[in-house]
Amino acid sequence: MSKSNYFDVIVVGSGISGGWAAKEFCEKGLKTLVIERGKSVKHIKDYPTANLDPWEFEHRGQLTLAEKEENPIASKCYAFKEDAIHFFLKDNEQEYIQEKPFDWIRADAVGGKSLLWARQVQRWSDYDFEGPARDGFAVDWPIRYKDIEPWYTYVERFIGVAGNRDNNRMMPDGHFLPAFEMNAVEKMIKQKIKTAYTDRSVIQGRCAHITSPQPIHIAQGRTQCQARSLCQRGCPFGGYFSSNASTLPWAEKTGNLTLKANKIVHSILYDEQSQKAKGVLVIDRETKQSEEYYARIIFVNASALNTNLILLNSKSKRFPNGLGNDSGLLGKFVAFHNYMGSLGGSVEGFEDKYYYGRRPTQPIIPNFRNVKKQEMDFLRGYASFFSAYRAAGVPTEGRQVGGNYKDNMLKLGGWHVGMMMQGETIPNESNHVRLSDELDQYGLPKLITSIGYSENDYKSMEDFLAQGAEMLERAGVKNIYINRSNQNPGLDIHEMGGVRMGRDPKTSLLNAYNQLHHCKNVFVTDGACMTSTGTQNPSLTYMALTARAANHAISEMKKGNL
Repeated sequence: MSKSNYFDVIVVGSGISGGWAAKEFCEKGLKTLVIERGKSVKHIKDYPTANLDPWEFEHRGQLTLAEKEENPIASKCYAFKEDAIHFFLKDNEQEYIQEKPFDWIRADAVGGKSLLWARQVQRWSDYDFEGPARDGFAVDWPIRYKDIEPWYTYVERFIGVAGNRDNNRMMPDGHFLPAFEMNAVEKMIKQKIKTAYTDRSVIQGRCAHITSPQPIHIAQGRTQCQARSLCQRGCPFGGYFSSNASTLPWAEKTGNLTLKANKIVHSILYDEQSQKAKGVLVIDRETKQSEEYYARIIFVNASALNTNLILLNSKSKRFPNGLGNDSGLLGKFVAFHNYMGSLGGSVEGFEDKYYYGRRPTQPIIPNFRNVKKQEMDFLRGYASFFSAYRAAGVPTEGRQVGGNYKDNMLKLGGWHVGMMMQGETIPNESNHVRLSDELDQYGLPKLITSIGYSENDYKSMEDFLAQGAEMLERAGVKNIYINRSNQNPGLDIHEMGGVRMGRDPKTSLLNAYNQLHHCKNVFVTDGACMTSTGTQNPSLTYMALTARAANHAISEMKKGNL
């Protein structure tokens, strides 16, 4: 085998967590191979729609009927439109079997979903890390807030996070750049909620956008967010964090990075003699020929469900049921976020407050349910996101043409408010993924998804709808409506678990440093590692766990333990 196939570290996946693993290892001088299923995407150069005006799109940004029919799953994603469709994995490339309805949304690009994410970054608190042990579900997290707190700061300084210091114990403060401002109606709602309730508050959403570039951001070649809200196209300014704009170029300039796109990881190779993983088996996406690459350390960051697939498919004499799977729990206790509930209404007045423009975040009401004690008939809680806006354009009588129509299009309508939930779901063993005997076009077993809602999720949704309506009513919102979307799990794009962290090898797959209990040189730091889901957007926690685990791996390698 050629020496070109040997590395110090292999990272599977180049998304939010994989990019961070590459950065940490390359920065510390380790020769690192990043393997990405998706096509090559270079920052700026490969953002073909970044600066196009609406009229420059053949279909004005919308999908064709054929594209919708060919992609019934991917087309449900809000960003799967004409300006970003090239970054998504199409349905015919994403063969899997839905035992229960599950919308698996995946990227098809170097950088993964870091090009497409909603960029919301909130820290977990000890309420989240202590939750399973306190409330009797899943297993106890092997870490607490104090273990990850310095890594949150480490990541926030590098990526750039806009936010306020709010002193909210459910979403601890971090290292922030100046926040985006709430508009007049949002400020009114914030004040009304503060007056009406002692157990809840409104904070501005923390987002991975640069509002005041610091030297570390300038060194990355990034600059201030222009608030274009065209983020899913790829940002030529590097105004929001993506692997493409930040961690991968940072790793590349060390000279220690090798990145291979269009390569599908089939499985991890286990060496029976050393009792360690020795490398990965890869399928070239274009030729469908197999290749092997070798390394001392392997980080699996392929996105939660695909990471489960790879580990389940990594079978050997020692691990006939998947790498590290002595407990038999690999692929089980998959969870996600509950987005089923939303509501809104109209606001009278404020017509002298002209509001126009874009902003890449919105206010949050951090979770207030079951915080001090178990008070509801459901476990855990939910965060609530809302925004206020004025619609441009007022109805025109008669034909929608001519000068009168254009004049009315420039007028502003009244104010409206929309609110949605982000609910914690409880990991259940019945919610799982497993391998089918049926193979896909690349020779990999198709993944079977068996993931659904529980009674707890419906109770949580109903409470959100009731409390959300009450909060909006107390804030003076009129004509309140509620919506139960009943959307499939998966469309939240926050799938987690299956390779969970824990203290006991009998009840978990990974230890406190994200190492497989039974194969110490394999680490998992993407969503698959999560023991529970919290109510926060999860990406910041993935990044912090990755940086922490990578630095632990480097330390263990120096000691000769890896």
